[in-house]
Formats: sequence, C-alpha cells, structure tokens
Amino acid sequence: MSKGTLYLLPITMGEYNMENTIPRGVQELMDSVDIFVVENLKTTRRYLRKVNSTYPIDDKEFFNIDKRTSRKELSQFIHQHKDKTIGVMSEAGCPGIADPGADVVEIAHELKLAVKPLVGPSSILLALIASGKNGQNFTFNGYLPKDRSDRIKTLKNLERLSRSGNTQIFMETPFRNNHMIEDILTHCDNSMKLCIAANITLSNEKICNKTINEWKKESPDYHKDYCIFVL
Repeated sequence: MSKGTLYLLPITMGEYNMENTIPRGVQELMDSVDIFVVENLKTTRRYLRKVNSTYPIDDKEFFNIDKRTSRKELSQFIHQHKDKTIGVMSEAGCPGIADPGADVVEIAHELKLAVKPLVGPSSILLALIASGKNGQNFTFNGYLPKDRSDRIKTLKNLERLSRSGNTQIFMETPFRNNHMIEDILTHCDNSMKLCIAANITLSNEKICNKTINEWKKESPDYHKDYCIFVL
C-alpha cells in the first residue's frame, strides 16, 4: 500500500455479513490504513473490530466528519496527513454517494493524492439492477423534499422523466417510508411501475417491482426499513 493515497472503504449495510459483501482483500487492506475519516467513531471502531478482532485501533487516528465540519477544517486535516494512507468510511455501503465523504475525495484530488475506490455494496446500484428498469439512463435524486406539496410535485416530475426512459432512483428516511409510499400510490398513475428495494443484502431483504395499481391491492408497510425507491 502506497502512502499519499485515499482509499474509499466500503462497509456492510447492516448486519456484519462480510463474507457476502466485502472482499477479503478489502478487509485485509484496512489493517494498513493510517488515518480514518468517518461519520461515526463508535460504529467505525465496532466495525473494524468485527473485521479483525485484534485490530490495532489505538495505533490509528480518526477524524469525525459530519454536517458541522467546515470545509476549511477538513482541508487542513487532509493536507496535514497527505503523505499518509487515508481511508474514508460511511455509515453504510460505499462512501461518497449521499455521504459527506465526497468532500474528502474532492480535497484529495486538489492535493494530487491517489484516490482508490474499493469494491463493496451500493444500495443504489443494487436496487437499480434488481428493478428491471433502464440501467443505461438513470438519475439518483437522493432525498425528496420534506414538504408534502413539494414532494408530490417532485414525484410527478420524476414519473414524467421515468416515462421518457430515464429511470428515477430516490430514498427516504426509514420512519417516513410509509408516507412516501402513500404519496406515490395516491399521485402516480396506476400503470406506472414502482420498485421498492428494502434492506438490501440483509437477512430480511425484500425487492418488489409492481405497478401502482398492484401496490394498491395490498397494504405495504416499510416502516423503519432501509429502502431505495425506483420509478
């Protein structure tokens, strides 16, 4: 492993099912990382100990990044350690997508560090390929507006874009999933197909692609599930 390198380290998306989601080479590489940039120090430490029960955590340095971390503070930290091996980890899956890790990567490029993404689970791509939707032309929209009227307007626009051949992918916080589903079923056309990919890679994974009319015939309950929606 070369110094002056930023590694994008994937993690599991819930249960520690490493054998099915994280390649052995990626697990072994984590031993050699000097600096970790993470969202949550406690969960990161727990994960590293799960990867390796004897992981030398006390020999590593951790930098916590969240919405309160300033760009200047982050840039200064990366610059200070630019000659070391740095690893970026999110709270679930691959860092950098819907994740503050993207800022770290941008700074690394500015400092001419080598940036190396590593193979691991991405709920967005896994949902897309499992949906049967167009994988050659798609858009990830992140979280839709919290305000219901704005969310409904956005959903109608996403439906229009989807019908034109551009697959639309979005997400919601687990405790608001059912509100999102209610809005989709109420305001999207009955012939429109909706794929809900819940708890991807976990033991309670459930991926269903049905028309809005078919969804209406049941009472879908995805409260507190980790969902990706695909129109």
